[in-house]
Amino acid sequence: MDFLEYPDVSSEIRGAMVDGKLKMTDSKLVFKGGKSGSKNEVDANQMEMVSWQRMAGTWGIRIFTKDGSLQRFAGFKDAERERLAKFFKQNYSLDMLDRELSVKGWNYGTANFKGGVLGFEVGNKEAFEIPLSYVNQCLPGKNEVTLEFHNNDDAAVMLSEMRFHIPQSNLAGADDPVEAFKEQVMKKASVVTTAGDAIAIFSEIHCLSPRGRYDIKVFPTFFHLHGKTFDYKISLSNVIRLFMLPHKDQRQMHFVVNVDPPIKQGQTRYHYLVFNFKLDDEVEIELPFTEEELQEKYDGKLEKEMSGETYKVVSKVLKVVTGKKITEPKDFSSHYRQPVVTCSHKAASGFLYPLERGLIFVYKPPIFLRYDELRSVSFERSGGSTRSFDINAVTRNDISYTFSSIEKDEYTKLYEYLKSKKVSVRTAGKGSGAKGLSFVDVDHHLEKVKKDALSDMEDSGSMSSDDSEFNPDALEALSAKEEYDSEPTTTSSDESEDDFGSGSDAERKREEKRSAKKERRIQRAAAAAEKGEKSEKKKKGPKGEKRERRKKLVKLPGQPKRATSSYMIWMNATRESINKDNPGATIGEIAKKAGELWKTLGDKSEWEAKAAEDKKRYETEMEKWKAEGGLEQLKAAKKEAKKEARLAKAGGSKSSPKKKAGKAKASASGPASTSFKSKEFIEDSDSGSGGGEKDKSKSDVSVKSEAGSDDDVGSGDKSMKSSPAASSMSESD
Repeated sequence: MDFLEYPDVSSEIRGAMVDGKLKMTDSKLVFKGGKSGSKNEVDANQMEMVSWQRMAGTWGIRIFTKDGSLQRFAGFKDAERERLAKFFKQNYSLDMLDRELSVKGWNYGTANFKGGVLGFEVGNKEAFEIPLSYVNQCLPGKNEVTLEFHNNDDAAVMLSEMRFHIPQSNLAGADDPVEAFKEQVMKKASVVTTAGDAIAIFSEIHCLSPRGRYDIKVFPTFFHLHGKTFDYKISLSNVIRLFMLPHKDQRQMHFVVNVDPPIKQGQTRYHYLVFNFKLDDEVEIELPFTEEELQEKYDGKLEKEMSGETYKVVSKVLKVVTGKKITEPKDFSSHYRQPVVTCSHKAASGFLYPLERGLIFVYKPPIFLRYDELRSVSFERSGGSTRSFDINAVTRNDISYTFSSIEKDEYTKLYEYLKSKKVSVRTAGKGSGAKGLSFVDVDHHLEKVKKDALSDMEDSGSMSSDDSEFNPDALEALSAKEEYDSEPTTTSSDESEDDFGSGSDAERKREEKRSAKKERRIQRAAAAAEKGEKSEKKKKGPKGEKRERRKKLVKLPGQPKRATSSYMIWMNATRESINKDNPGATIGEIAKKAGELWKTLGDKSEWEAKAAEDKKRYETEMEKWKAEGGLEQLKAAKKEAKKEARLAKAGGSKSSPKKKAGKAKASASGPASTSFKSKEFIEDSDSGSGGGEKDKSKSDVSVKSEAGSDDDVGSGDKSMKSSPAASSMSESD
C-alpha cells in the first residue's frame, strides 16, 4: 500500500493552527492532533478538489470535499509539491492546482458561496475564505450583515466578528440582497436554532457542572439544556468525548460530556458537563420517527420506543446522534475492588478514575489528563500524615495538578497501574518501586495507655521520698556524669539506697540509667566513627594514600584547536536568538533553555554534518602538527608532568621539621601533664641503672615545675643537657 506521512504538519481549526501528524493512504487522509489527540479523516471518494497555496509563511494544501467542507494543512516545503501532486493524481485521481491569492489589500470585492465556504474575491483572485461552520450567529441590518464566530481558546488571535456592507442594487429586483446573503450563510452555518421537532426530551436531569437541574432536549443537530436560570444550546459537532463513570457508593452514575468550544456562564467556561443519575431511576420515551427513518438515519441503533434506566437511555441517545463512543473504567481495580479512588483537588473533594488512556477527576472542576500528555507523576507524602499520600501530575506544558488525601491502601494499585501505562512515575520517599513510601501504623489508644502507665510510675516514685531526703550534690554529680561520660564518685562512704528507692524498684531504676548511659555512649561513638570515616575518605584515596590531583596538560604552541560538537555549533548559532526570547535570564537559565530546545529539535543533520566536518579538520591539522615536531613536544610535556607528579608524591611522604618538633614536644610534655612524681621517688631513682636515667630526667623536669628548689633546678639543667628528649623540648619551647 502506497502512503505518505508528515509528522510536523499543522491543520487550521477555527482560526488556530493545530500541530499534528498527517498520513495519506490510497483510501483516506488522516490527521491526528498532537495536543488534543482528536482524529480528522477524509475519505478519498469524498475529495472534490485539491490546490497548492501559500499559507502563513509556508506552503500548504487545500482540500475541498463534496459535502462543502474545507480542509487546510500547512507546513510543507516547496520541494514537496511535485511529490504530493503525483500522489493525489495516482491515488485520488485529482489534479493539484496552483491557487494564487490577492495581495492588493482592497476591502471591496465579490462574495461567492461555494458549498460551506464563503470566499471573497478581489480582481478575480481570492483574498480570503471563511468556512461557514465557524459562524455562530448571522445578524442582518439595513445595508449590512454581521457574522459572529465561535470562540476558540487555543487561537492566539481570535476572529470574533466580521461585517459585510451590501449596497442596494437595481438589478436585485424584488429580492433583498441582505436577506439573500443571510440565507446563503444560514444554510451551512452552525447557528443553533430550535427549528424542528426534538428527537428526545428528558426532564429534571441533575447536573453537577454547571450546577442545577435541566431539561435535556436532543435535536438532529444540537441538544438544548433548559434550566430555571440559564439555557445552553450545544451543537452535536462540538461534542468531543463521552464518559460513563460509576459512583463509589454504587448507587449513582456520572455521565460526562466533553464539549469544545466550552459553554459560558458569565466569565466561567465549562469544558465538561457532568450529569448525575441514580441507578434506580427509569424513563420511557418514544422517538418521532418511523422504523424506516430510524434505519436510514441512525442505522437502526435507536428504537422507536426506548425504556430502562435513565442514564442508559440518555447516554445511548447522545452516543448515536454524536457518533462518539462512551469511555468507561476498564482494567483498574482499587484496594476495595472499585474502579475509582477518593481524593481531593485543592479544596474540593471528588473521585479520580484511572482509565485506559488517561486520568479523569470529577467533579469540581472536572479534569482529564491523557497519559501521553503527562511528563511525570510523583507520589508524595501528605503533610505529616502516614495514612494518606498525594499524587502530583505534571503535563508537558509544565502545568501541575495535585490530587491529595488518597488512602495509603491505594498506593500499590495506583503505582502498578500507572507503570503499566508507561507513565514516568516517581516517589518522594526512601527507596523506589511500589514500596517507595513507608507508612507506619500508630495505635493511638495503646500509646495513651503507655503514657498513663509511665506517669503513674513517676508519681509513685516521687511520693516514696520526703523533702528532707533531697540531695542537690547528688543531682550535680549525676549531671556531671553526662558531661564527662564517666560514673561520678561520691565523697560519702555510706551511700543510702533511699536515693533510688528500695527493693526491685531501685534495681529497675539503676538498670534503666545504665542502659540509657550505654545507649548514649554507643550513639556518640557511632557518630564519631562515621565523622572520622567520612573525613578520612575525603583525605585519602582507595588505598589509604592521599589522592593527588592530576595536572592538566596545557595546550602546546601550534597545537590545533579541538573539534567542536554539534550541540556547541548549534548553540553558538542560536545563542543570540535565545537571549532575545529570554531577556534578563541568567547564564544558567540560558543554558537550560538551550538544552531543552536541542532536545526537542527534530532534524539535527545540519549540525551533525558541521561537527563531522570540523572533526575532519582537527584530525588533518593534528597529523600535520605532529609531523612537524608536535609529537616530540607532546611526549616531552607528558614526561615533565609525570616527573612533577613523582616529586610531589615523594615530598608529601616526608614529614616536615615542624611536624617532628611538634611530635617531640607532645611526647615530652605528655607524661608531665598527666602524672607527677614526688621528690623521694626521684632521690630513690638516682641509684638506678641506665634505664633510670631517663626517668630521672623526666622527673627533674616535673619537679622543677612543682617544688622549685635550687638543687632540683640544677639537677634538672644537667639532665636536660644529657637527654635528647629534653633538649628537643627546650628548643621547641
